[in-house]
Amino acid sequence: MTEKKKSEADHESVNEKVSESKNHEPTDQYLTFYMGGEEFGINILSVQEIRGWEPITEIPNSPKQVLGIMNLRGTVSPIIDLRFCFGIKELTYSDETVVIIVSVPVKNEKKHKVIGIVVDAVSDVYNFSQSQIQASPELAQTHQAQYVRGLGSTDKKMVIILDLTAQLIAGIEASPNRHAILS
Repeated sequence: MTEKKKSEADHESVNEKVSESKNHEPTDQYLTFYMGGEEFGINILSVQEIRGWEPITEIPNSPKQVLGIMNLRGTVSPIIDLRFCFGIKELTYSDETVVIIVSVPVKNEKKHKVIGIVVDAVSDVYNFSQSQIQASPELAQTHQAQYVRGLGSTDKKMVIILDLTAQLIAGIEASPNRHAILS
């Protein structure tokens, strides 16, 4: 066997082993959903429940993304329109609109907060390994970048993987006319 063919065979063998190890790499499950035509995902372990759109109790002078609060089995939780947080302009509330109830970490604390995030529709559940999630450097300078963990790739598409925190509640601006947004 020539030196070149031996080297190619060695590379092929190493590539097969790398590929096999990736197949055995642990994966995490992500619930995916749509916002503004794009597919996003969050770790399924943070999801507590998925609810259809229903009226909520508004809070005057709250940040624009905080639509109000909802009583979830005795726990009063803020409802955040995640679409607003990501700059999606046309916010409609229909039968497909859902509220995903999630437990998110509170920054600099060891506790979690239960919040609801409003999205256009739920899509699917995907398994992603660490090697299937790539960084998204083009978002590095935006406000939303703090919530984007990376891009998960499947055979057919890319999913924007989010890492949500309780900072979603922090004020962007107060909305004086919340009722017009929710109507």
